[in-house]
Amino acid sequence: MHAYAANVYTSVTQELSKYKDRRFIAVEQEFFRLWWDTVASDSLKKQVRQLVTEGRLEFIIGGQVMHDEAVTDLDDQILQMTEGHGFLYQTFGVRPRFSWHVDPFGASATTPVLFALAGFDAHLISRIDYDLKHSMQKNKKLQFVWRGSPSLKAKQEIFTHTMDQFSYCTPSHLPFSSSSGFYWNGIALFPDPPIDGVYPNMSLPVTKETVQLYAKTMVENIKQRAAWFRTSHVLWPWGCDKQFYNSSVQFRNMDPLMKYINQNSKEFGVTVQYATLSEYFQSVHQTNLSWDVRGAEDFLPYSSEPYQAWTGFYASRNVLKGVARRASSQLYAAETLFTRYRVSFPDGPVAKDWALEKLRALRWAVSEVQHHDGITGTESPKVAEMYTQHLVQAMMGVDELLAALFLLPHNLAASNIRDTNFHRKGANRLVKATASMNTGGPLNACCSNR
Repeated sequence: MHAYAANVYTSVTQELSKYKDRRFIAVEQEFFRLWWDTVASDSLKKQVRQLVTEGRLEFIIGGQVMHDEAVTDLDDQILQMTEGHGFLYQTFGVRPRFSWHVDPFGASATTPVLFALAGFDAHLISRIDYDLKHSMQKNKKLQFVWRGSPSLKAKQEIFTHTMDQFSYCTPSHLPFSSSSGFYWNGIALFPDPPIDGVYPNMSLPVTKETVQLYAKTMVENIKQRAAWFRTSHVLWPWGCDKQFYNSSVQFRNMDPLMKYINQNSKEFGVTVQYATLSEYFQSVHQTNLSWDVRGAEDFLPYSSEPYQAWTGFYASRNVLKGVARRASSQLYAAETLFTRYRVSFPDGPVAKDWALEKLRALRWAVSEVQHHDGITGTESPKVAEMYTQHLVQAMMGVDELLAALFLLPHNLAASNIRDTNFHRKGANRLVKATASMNTGGPLNACCSNR
């Protein structure tokens, strides 16, 4: 996965820099941060900064992960958002303005409130009850204003876009190509990619012989989707799971296909362009339409088809859920205690940089496990073990910090910490924790890549 993510960001950066009309959106920050810190060269970092400044590479959501909405705590959602947003602001001076919550298994009314409070301009979801989505498509109700909080109401409302039945991917099965549809890079092979550059399941390339077939199929799908939305702007996501790891192949096929459609727009009745979510939502906003208001109702539980309610993950992998909860509690307690310590003893023997490194490791571990395929338990056993290992190791580090805060001599630390009943109870809990666990006119399709 590390090699896949590294190839995505390296090749996308190189390909975006070649042509000004290309766009890409990046969602979760964890792998981007790992690439930035350990793989990206100074030249690549310079290119990324330029792309971000020009608005051709746009960070969406901006949290460490795309968190689950059913089994996560609000505090931990805020934590992982803060981790990612802090990195983006410190590194690029930007803050995300749009969400891309397309994969969590259901949509909670809490999430639009959180994103509105975080300054987001629009929210995007996908996985809702299949029957409800069909009804919303038929009645062109996929876009609405969501007032997720009964008390805040209009004060924290947010425009919400629901992906149609194709969700966040383009059609992958085409009648003339039995491979991967509009994905030409095939299936990733790591760590040993094919020497000849031919990956399994690669779709037929866009050529003079195939371009009309691809264009016809793409236009038909765009028009199908357009019938479900009120505006002439259609969001046509060009990306899916584990795509763009070889983005030169993708853009080499997407560019001529889009050029062909635009050259024949009178025939097709459609024009296409690369776009970020910012550009798409700006186009929708400029239509100046009035939208239905949805109250504080959840889209939970999620059902993908008859007799397929996704509720098992509410309780599956209970050990991982338990460790994640305990780690979160320990993190907040340790951060509070260390803050108190630094205020009372700025020159105390517990080194600030050492302590912050211990806390930072646990913040990272607690943040990453909030992923919709993390704390939910829908990941593979190998990945679940990784999450647990990261949590336990980071907790052990914070155990060391807590021990130092309590045991190292620092004048009258004990009496100051125990000044109030609140701190006495907090200290007792900490000691116990330490002891017990070491979309009219022509259509304009915006193709958003991720």
